[in-house]
Amino acid sequence: MFDVIVIGGGVIGGLVLRELTKYDLRAALLEKENDVCMGASKANSGIVHAGFDAAPDTLKAKFNVLGNKMMPQVCRELGVKYKNNGSLVVAFSEEDVKTINALKVRGEKNGVEGLEIVDKTRLREMEKNVSDEAVAALYAKTGGIVCPYELTIAAIGNAMDNGAELFTDFEVTGITKQSDIFTVSSAEGKSVEGRVVINCAGLASGRIASLVGDDYIKIKDRKGEYILLDRESGDFVNHTLFFTPTRLGKGILVTQTADNNILLGPTAEEGNSNTATSADGLSFVIEKARKMCKNLPLFNTITSFAGVRAYSDKHDFIIEESKNMKGLIHCAGIESPGLTASPAIAEYVAETLVGGMLPMKKNGGFNGNRKPDYFFKNLSMEEKNEVIKRDSSYGKIVCRCEQITEGEILRAIRENPPAKDIDGVKRRTRAGMGRCQGGFCQPYVAELIAKEQNKPLYEITKSGEGSYLLTGVTK
Repeated sequence: MFDVIVIGGGVIGGLVLRELTKYDLRAALLEKENDVCMGASKANSGIVHAGFDAAPDTLKAKFNVLGNKMMPQVCRELGVKYKNNGSLVVAFSEEDVKTINALKVRGEKNGVEGLEIVDKTRLREMEKNVSDEAVAALYAKTGGIVCPYELTIAAIGNAMDNGAELFTDFEVTGITKQSDIFTVSSAEGKSVEGRVVINCAGLASGRIASLVGDDYIKIKDRKGEYILLDRESGDFVNHTLFFTPTRLGKGILVTQTADNNILLGPTAEEGNSNTATSADGLSFVIEKARKMCKNLPLFNTITSFAGVRAYSDKHDFIIEESKNMKGLIHCAGIESPGLTASPAIAEYVAETLVGGMLPMKKNGGFNGNRKPDYFFKNLSMEEKNEVIKRDSSYGKIVCRCEQITEGEILRAIRENPPAKDIDGVKRRTRAGMGRCQGGFCQPYVAELIAKEQNKPLYEITKSGEGSYLLTGVTK
């Protein structure tokens, strides 16, 4: 039996799980997919927001500012790339100028430091490719960028290294409680027991809440489409460039990623959970990106993708104990700036909410540090030779675009949480994320997975059930 059961393997669930392992607790995470980080946490903008957007005195405002301050240290501990690149909310009209001035006032009330309004001359000094039509911008120097799936996987892996257990392919369909003990079950008849349950199920968090009668939690979906440019264009912008926000969100952005690609998007299509991209959606992204920037290097496009993010009709985070079942905690409606807020939410949930339900003795053996999943290309020649002497698999480059070695891929298959398919390796190591998008390395990655899992090659999938590369043996 577990002390705490976390439902949902996204960034919130992952960092909550890690936070729980700082205490002498038995903790488990239940994820409905075959791998962690399969929802919104693998397909979002990766922005560490400064905190000027959220209305004062909301949970969004509180946890955004706290999470922004915590993120650099969390990333250092977990070996995750983080860049404090700063953000610019660009104004194109006098009405926009009024809006960014209001955002500055709001941000200062939220506790954001270093906000300033820059005129068009300073803006062009900061961003050479910003549109000639831009007239001013709100500059937030505390804004940053992080890799969301890298953070999620590292947090869950670190939690597992510290004793937490992971159950994949576990879609929760029932939650019951008897004599202060929860039983969480799946349609396949699997079940686990625990004293406290935390609902971090993202898009499914409303459905999970309804299992215990908390029908007041209404979760909706909003689809966003993106375009990704090659790292060759990584210096096209230096900051994250936003349009002034609307009711649907922060709008299209143009930004570097933590891996020095350029990201354009997202759209905001409510009531759509289909993750396929569309011609109309991508055309809209291009139209808006061209309004934000001149000389847009679309010739360096390497892929496009879509993600679906959850939000509640409250338009604020829901972080509270169930109204119908004591001992069950909801973390629902965690829309933007949820990624930024995640370390602060995790700390609050563990220390304050779980801490009010269970004895919380510090885990003296907790080790919060984790080695990056891919690291070899950043070593000096001497360091590379030393690694190869210890393990010759690091001497073989598998992904030429990203310079990822066989040793790094094998590590991703073997470590916590283990990669089970090609996209799982891709998220952990970046093998297949370069210009050719896996055209050269994908077959060899599949062979490595098959060998490690002792399976025939035709059983290896790209991304879970049904996504087979091969249909069988021909000779």
